[in-house]
Amino acid sequence: MLIVQKFGGSSLAGVERLRCAAAIISDCAMAGNDVVAVVSARGNTTDELLADAKRISSCPRARELDALLSTGETGSAAMTAMQLADMGHDSVSLSGAQAGIRTDSVHGQARITGIDTGRILRELCAGRIVIVAGFQGFGENGDTTTLGRGGSDTTAVELAAALNADRCEIYSDVDGIYTADPRLVTGALRLERIDYADMLALALHGSQVLHSRSVAAAMRSGVSVHLLSSFTRREGTVMGSFSDRPELCGVTRDKARSTVSIVGRGADANTLAEAVGILAHSDIIVTSTELFDGGCSIRVSPDKLLPALELTHRRFFR
Repeated sequence: MLIVQKFGGSSLAGVERLRCAAAIISDCAMAGNDVVAVVSARGNTTDELLADAKRISSCPRARELDALLSTGETGSAAMTAMQLADMGHDSVSLSGAQAGIRTDSVHGQARITGIDTGRILRELCAGRIVIVAGFQGFGENGDTTTLGRGGSDTTAVELAAALNADRCEIYSDVDGIYTADPRLVTGALRLERIDYADMLALALHGSQVLHSRSVAAAMRSGVSVHLLSSFTRREGTVMGSFSDRPELCGVTRDKARSTVSIVGRGADANTLAEAVGILAHSDIIVTSTELFDGGCSIRVSPDKLLPALELTHRRFFR
């Protein structure tokens, strides 16, 4: 099997976590699979690089900013390849350009326009594990570009589609998709599987597990994505196309908009009215509401956002 794995920054923060991620890659390869691993910058590297740039220039040029920020991922790729070599594996790290990831030339928010998989396939045929720097590619004039927030997820999904991979695995600090963020809501339930459309609605309304662009890319290409934790070996959640979607699949929050959203094909005006009533009973004032395709949203004051999330989840998922 050909498996594409992606590891987020929290999975690589520090030497021990990087070793754990390398062990997951190693186990997959030892099971007889061809492995392409996509890595993010380690920990807070991107934020630190951005802060350094702002200390040097109040308005850094977008081209140079992309050149700087991309070093976080290329560094992660090199270090992961070094760790795998110490574990006895033949591996190679590739930048986005070396991996053949072509983009448009919109610095900071580039979109992938195509992938030349020749180099990756040659390395796999030579028996190597391939480590690709996520979040980046090269534009029309050959300059380094970055893909914006969630760019490494998008890199992994697009690579899985281009390589016709058997499986795409996204590793983070949570073991799948839950009915709410388990770090914020008690009693959140892990979903065994989730439809593309439901995941897209969650991502668009505040879920931090996958960026909406990566979900859209998976939906467009029909890539099955397994959402797993780097810190446990639990089964996680499978994202794909499912005919038996649940009526409701989750509650999420968007801090920027101060909204709580109930997501699922069955979320309608009655769901919205019931949620407003539950919050009113707890003296939480709703300032506005919205129905959208696949869900509904409620706006509350920022200081009531977490209580509203907890109450709404308790009503619909207990």
